[in-house]
Amino acid sequence: MLISTWKKVKRFLLLLLTFSVLVSVLIRPEVAISKELSQRINSKPAIVLVHGAFADGTSWQHVIPLLEQDGYKVTAVQIPLTSLADDVATTKRVIDNQNGSVVLVGHSYGGNVITGAAAGNSQVKALVYVNAFAPDVGEKTSDLNKKYAAAPISKAIVPDAANFLYIDRGKFHEFFAQDVSKAEARVMAATQKPIASAAFEQSLNEIAWKKIPSWFIVTQSDRAINPELQRFMAKRIGAKTTEVNSSHVPFISHPKEVAKVIEAASTAL
Repeated sequence: MLISTWKKVKRFLLLLLTFSVLVSVLIRPEVAISKELSQRINSKPAIVLVHGAFADGTSWQHVIPLLEQDGYKVTAVQIPLTSLADDVATTKRVIDNQNGSVVLVGHSYGGNVITGAAAGNSQVKALVYVNAFAPDVGEKTSDLNKKYAAAPISKAIVPDAANFLYIDRGKFHEFFAQDVSKAEARVMAATQKPIASAAFEQSLNEIAWKKIPSWFIVTQSDRAINPELQRFMAKRIGAKTTEVNSSHVPFISHPKEVAKVIEAASTAL
């Protein structure tokens, strides 16, 4: 009786061992694939987005989902627009909070910010200028704007009592976002974030694009930054350049094209 029971126990243990081995073999490919996918996602650089004047981080609302669905961690900085130094410092804090390498993206005035914030930072592996200013050492935004004919938006900028600048809401759609629906442009105009006029007269002592690879999106129908000025800056910094027939806000009207350039920069690392 005892011997019979022991034989049954041995058979049960053998079956259990066989089942365990079989399950392990069956699930191993899935586990390996899952681990490989996880490593692949984790190896992607973090994307840090910096908005420009007259806007905030929600400007990137159409681009962020496209990047996230491709496995990127994305952070949109909320710069104060009180001074170039303040905006650079705010962006540096966000960069320092990322794990691993970073692709730093700036739009318009945000190009000044990323140029300063990435300087001397080995964590930033690529810069993406989305129709953005790319200044040299000591070069002010106002200096750059004088190199070519004034952009039409110059007729629509108005200061408040504290000398912060706005875009006249009645002219916002025409000069800033002509290829965006009027309904969306009205919301953008109503929520615009003013910039201290002094920020356009400030410059950087150290710049990043001389050491970090750059990408540049030129917007051909831009009424806020002369497209010829954009081409000049893109060539000067040696950027890989893409042209889009867009207004000043390609991240709203052409988000797929913008996301594609950002991802191209990230995969070139």
